Amino acid sequence: MHDPQDITVLGPDRGGRSVAFTGGRVVAPPAETAAVRRVPCSDAVIHPGFVNAHTHLYSGLVPLGMPAPDPPPGDFVDILRRIWWRLDRALDADILRAAARYYLAEALLAGTTAVIDHHESPDFIDGALACLAEAATGLGIRAALCYGITERNRGLSEARQGLAETGAFAASDLGRHPLLRTLVGVHASFTVSDQALREAGDLCRSLNTVLHIHCAEGTVDGADALDRQYAGPVHRLMALDALPRGSLLAHGVHLDADQVRLLDQRQCWLIHNPRSNEGNGVGYAANLRLSRHVALGTDGWPSVPAQEIGALQRLGAAHGDTAEALAVRPAAGQRLLADLFDAAADPFAPGALADFVVRSDEEGPPRHVFVDGRQVVVDGGLITTDHTAVVDEAKIEAEKLWQRLA
Repeated sequence: MHDPQDITVLGPDRGGRSVAFTGGRVVAPPAETAAVRRVPCSDAVIHPGFVNAHTHLYSGLVPLGMPAPDPPPGDFVDILRRIWWRLDRALDADILRAAARYYLAEALLAGTTAVIDHHESPDFIDGALACLAEAATGLGIRAALCYGITERNRGLSEARQGLAETGAFAASDLGRHPLLRTLVGVHASFTVSDQALREAGDLCRSLNTVLHIHCAEGTVDGADALDRQYAGPVHRLMALDALPRGSLLAHGVHLDADQVRLLDQRQCWLIHNPRSNEGNGVGYAANLRLSRHVALGTDGWPSVPAQEIGALQRLGAAHGDTAEALAVRPAAGQRLLADLFDAAADPFAPGALADFVVRSDEEGPPRHVFVDGRQVVVDGGLITTDHTAVVDEAKIEAEKLWQRLA
């Protein structure tokens, strides 16, 4: 039995819905006369928090004036080499901390209650996940973290350093924080050897977790797999025992139908990132319609649910996906998160994660935000930190980052 004095009851909202929670989980509503903490919202609507199923916190400073490359990149791999791979090599602890705090603060204020991050910082590997974790727990947002291993700078030793960072973080006190989960990350399969993928799969099993990898964002993954004598990138991951059930594959734009169906059979998640795919010119992920496990991410774009959902609907309509089929993708993130945190999949059922937003207007910012049963946004303001200080720090570190890139 739960002590009523420890229970928060949110609502009823204007549709008559109430939700009760304690200890970070939803519980059955107590009697109306019980002495509980009540948060009224009769003129608003309670929603589950948005789950950003694939993002990059290290790109958090980009909206603060990152200079464009001159001349513009020619193709997707050129974008990686001349923008994102330069950016990740320029990161240090102070820049990363500022980027993560700024990104997460803005995400909370927009109604995002959980992020699944994919991180790379080749010149700051040891301690990078702790840096991100401290930003997340300090602000009070839920997060699944990984270090995306690669061999593009220093070969297999670089990949192994990333795997060691993942293992060390998972074993640390901070890595066991109730708001956090540790995944095993691979940047993209074309940047790693078969040996690195085998070792990533081994670490997944050792930590009892899943893989998080970019897959077929552009055409290079498929071409690389063929060069290595595999039928496709998914076949390569499976052959090397590097794809546990429930793993996360971001993008999947250039996966053929057979590979998408294989992933669905393994209950692996494909993460659709509409704005990023459009911005990078990689195409529309049409074959994702063949999977029952598709969630929505932003791939480092600001975590504003209305903007990503709007892009999903616009691009989906232009490429033959129905509004009904697309409508399930934002909510699918809650199922994915429930898998990672061993919670009830229905966000309003007992045992679900107590992550909720209260909105007066469907398109506007939330009035209140709760994560793990703790209120982190009140009347549109962040209460877990000084938001102005977060923004000021971000502006200072952004200028340092732009100078490094120059």
